[in-house]
Amino acid sequence: MTTITLVQGDITRQSVDAVVNAANSSLLGGGGVDGAIHRRGGPAILADCRRLRASQYGKGLPTGRAVATTAGELDARWVIHTVGPVYQGSGSDPALLASCYRASLEVADELGARTVAFPAVSTGAYGWPMADAARIAVEAVRAAETAVEEVRFVLFDEQAYRVFAELLR
Repeated sequence: MTTITLVQGDITRQSVDAVVNAANSSLLGGGGVDGAIHRRGGPAILADCRRLRASQYGKGLPTGRAVATTAGELDARWVIHTVGPVYQGSGSDPALLASCYRASLEVADELGARTVAFPAVSTGAYGWPMADAARIAVEAVRAAETAVEEVRFVLFDEQAYRVFAELLR
């Protein structure tokens, strides 16, 4: 049984087996969580991402998929990069967002990770409404068949924390 915990704070400061990065498809860094992970984790993460782009993801990582790299200087063994969907109102596909969580947990299982820290994927620049994104995230994690023992949602601000906490009550 996977335990779900909540933390309000900085995902780059978590001590876990794997940190999930809300990446863009290029895998080459960006803003928000992605930029913070690359900055704190250092150049080893970007070097791994470049190798992935040169080998199997020449056109970038598809939305809803996940792939792992080293965690560099983070207090983790791996970074699992997943590309969330951009919210486009009623035309947005919640299955793609749920897939980010499922695919990340599948990668975590392949790696043998037991503790995984997730951000609220797609809720920043990609604009997914927090309440809907939180519901999708929690449902996807609860439904996943995984050996991961703890999924930790690391939420940057108090409002996001409250939305997730309300769901888990």
